Amino acid sequence: MSLRLRFFKLPKHSVYSYKPRYWDPEKEDLDERLKRVEDLKNGSVDAAKSRIAGGFKKGGFRKGNGTWNTQYRRKQVARSNYILLITFVVLGLLTFYFLSRYMPSLANLLGN
Repeated sequence: MSLRLRFFKLPKHSVYSYKPRYWDPEKEDLDERLKRVEDLKNGSVDAAKSRIAGGFKKGGFRKGNGTWNTQYRRKQVARSNYILLITFVVLGLLTFYFLSRYMPSLANLLGN
């Protein structure tokens, strides 16, 4: 054994007693839904607003087994993209028509 002389006393390491808590997100979600249903039965306007807002936040609806229906979301996105494409095509055709119809007369009017 060797004997060491120290000028400063070094602190001992800190010991933490960390006790993890169990969190069940499914149970929490179930409790929240039950509370919303109870509020709806009582006729609360705030409950109806939260139900509607919750549907917008989630971006879809749940299947019977509690999982999100991603196929529904994909169909909605594809439909939205299709409508956007059709809108651009129609606007492009209208622009082409008006430019081909009225551009020569505008060019003559501005050129003179």
